[in-house]
This record gives sequence, C-alpha cells and structure tokens, in this order.
Amino acid sequence: MPFQRNQVDELSSKGEAIVRRAGEIVHKHWDRPKNVQYKGRIDLVTETDTAVEDYLTRELSLLLPKARIVAEESAADVDPGDLAWIIDPLDGTTNFAHGLPHVAVSVGLWGKGRMIMGFIHVPKLNEFFSAVRGRGAFLNGRPITVADAARLDATVVATGFPYSVAEDLEQILPPLGRVLEATRGIRRLGAAAVDLAYTACGRFGGFYEYGLKPWDTAAGWLLVEEAGGKVTRTDGTTPYGFDSPGILATNGTLHAALAEAVEGEVLGK
Repeated sequence: MPFQRNQVDELSSKGEAIVRRAGEIVHKHWDRPKNVQYKGRIDLVTETDTAVEDYLTRELSLLLPKARIVAEESAADVDPGDLAWIIDPLDGTTNFAHGLPHVAVSVGLWGKGRMIMGFIHVPKLNEFFSAVRGRGAFLNGRPITVADAARLDATVVATGFPYSVAEDLEQILPPLGRVLEATRGIRRLGAAAVDLAYTACGRFGGFYEYGLKPWDTAAGWLLVEEAGGKVTRTDGTTPYGFDSPGILATNGTLHAALAEAVEGEVLGK
C-alpha cells in the first residue's frame, strides 16, 4: 500500500465525510425537477450527476492532490495510472430519474495496481458501505461478511444490463436464462455499485454483469473481497481488472457454479 497506516486512517476518515456530504446533495435534489439529458438512447445524465461529481472532484483533489480523478461524467480515459480516485457520482441515474431509491455515490481509491479503499453511499436508504484493504468491510460502521450459501438454488443473484441492451440481446439472454434456472432468483436493481455492496453484505450470493466501467466496480470490488468474497472475470478464474469485459463477484463458495451458469459450460476442466 503506497501510504503509511496513519495516512490511510486520515484518508479513510476524511474520504468518508466527503462521500457522506455528496449523499446530502442527492437528498437535496431528490424532489427537484430532474432535467434529464441523454448520453445515449437510454443512457441518462442529470444536473445531480454533474453537481455531485463537481463536488467530489474538488474535495477529493484537495484531500489527495497527487491523485488522478477518473469520474464518469468527465473522464477523458479510464486508465487510473498509479494513483487515482475513481468516482461514480450517481450510480443508478435511471433509478434517480424515476424516484427509485437504489441510487449510490461510489468512490474508490486506487494505488499501485489495486484498490486501497472504497465507499458506497446509498443515501435514500441510509446505508453507507466502506472498506479499507486489509481491514474488512462495513455497513454503517458494523462489520459485514458475504453470504454463507453453499448452493446456487439457496441464494439470490444480481445482474445488470448494458445501455446497449437492444444490440446485445444475444449475449445477455442465454446467461440470464441459465442463471435464472440455477438460482432461487435474479434481481436487477439498476446500480452495479449497490449490487456489489449487497453481495458484500450477504444479501446476494453473487453478481455478474458485462460492459461495466471502472467507476461502476471500483469500490464494490474491494468491498466484496474485504467481506470474504471473490471477484474475477465471468470465467471464474481470470483476475478481474478494469479492462475486463465482465465481472463475477460471489461469496467464494458459489464462484465456480455461478461462473458455469453464466458461461454455459463446465469450466476449469
């Protein structure tokens, strides 16, 4: 880790405070007109996305001036380099636009090839998830662990769909059918950061999705691992990275079985 313990303590404490204040912006904007704009056919952006990102960019840059900012609405590229804050100011913008509460502010700190800390704030549900590498994962200050399920049919799994869903149905539908058949059920909350946080705290036994960006997964990736889970590409064995086409996160015990359901073949043989 590129910081001393006391530095990590300070960054974690001040970073959490900044992310909590970003959640207050979401609260303040909740009942306002959303002024929705379109980045794509169903890819939305609102004034709240921009306001939260501007606030986080300013405050996190002051907290750690040497770190790059890789944020959804302003990133020129997705390479975090050696040190970066990775920011999704409003994960679940479509939910926000429709008044659905699964909306998160997600912030992760990347350093020297791995996640160092992560925060996922779901302000409308009053839930704050946090993790620092090597120190465990927490929900509202209480330690969390992944689900103890040993069978796919004893757990609920989450997924999401890319904005290019209409063009990618041939990739999306076969895994969806296999996972639906193998599990107790599938949930689609519309916010990957929330899906990963819920996997970390045991509400979901696992999560998979294709086509995500670093800001979708950075904080949640660390949360799952610090809660005792496993994160890879969807093949179940290849290490996950920001250039991965898809992500698979589970409690660890279910990893091979969920990978096989997603990929449609017996893997690791």
